[in-house]
Amino acid sequence: MTERLGIAGNTIAYEVTGQGPLVVLAHGMGDSRHSYRFVAPALASAGYRVANVDIRGCGDSSLGWDGYSRTDIAGDLVAVVRHLGGPAVIIGQSISGGAATIAAATAPDLITGVIELAPFTRAQSFDLGGLVRVKRFRAGFIQLAQVLLRGSLANWKKYLDVAYPTKPADWHGELARIEATMSEPGRMKVLQAMAKTSPADAGRQLPNVTCPVLVIQGSADPDWVDPRAEGERIIADLPRGLGELAVIEGAGHYPHAQTPDQVLALALPFLARTLPNA
Repeated sequence: MTERLGIAGNTIAYEVTGQGPLVVLAHGMGDSRHSYRFVAPALASAGYRVANVDIRGCGDSSLGWDGYSRTDIAGDLVAVVRHLGGPAVIIGQSISGGAATIAAATAPDLITGVIELAPFTRAQSFDLGGLVRVKRFRAGFIQLAQVLLRGSLANWKKYLDVAYPTKPADWHGELARIEATMSEPGRMKVLQAMAKTSPADAGRQLPNVTCPVLVIQGSADPDWVDPRAEGERIIADLPRGLGELAVIEGAGHYPHAQTPDQVLALALPFLARTLPNA
């Protein structure tokens, strides 16, 4: 059942399943909570209360927000945790990985751990050499540039084709669902607004995080020339001993949907360590 939380005149949609310690799921730009369709039921079955969130401007959440930065999204996630009664671990993908970092740094009483999936959590520098050398990076960059410049749904679908090196069994239906959602008036504008935000706000908060952080990267993620190196940089910017990096071979930018079993195998031990009464 879809529930809604009012924030500053807008609404965040989410769905709660299961009972137990709280885990909050937050997806990436141009997506919705449906991207956790394989992970959320498994976490609920493992004994967690799972709040699967549509981040602002996405899915069933409202349009018309003042901003779409990681700091903005982090405030929404903290509000959801506070509303549902924390503490919680946040699992955030892509832009929401950076948002989860900010949430942990700014609400340490509520956030006991963070799992970042293919996260944009640091300011990015353009790698011209990598653009020439690495085909998957070049292919993803070209499609995302067209999305940013023209708001092209066709280019977003082409990006997703690169970002999922292998497709989930339900991919045909999932892609149709994404296309229908992104065709709604205003949704592409949100994606473009998110794409224009800098991860620097999240990067500045990495030294202020006090809870454990698990970063999960896919080795075939087209968003970086070297996904492992990006994960290592995030870990290095955290306080010593808090961060842990795992790389799933062959996974792209959506490991939770492409390789959910591997993500769960990494996430469940982390949750057992970081959530009380698990």
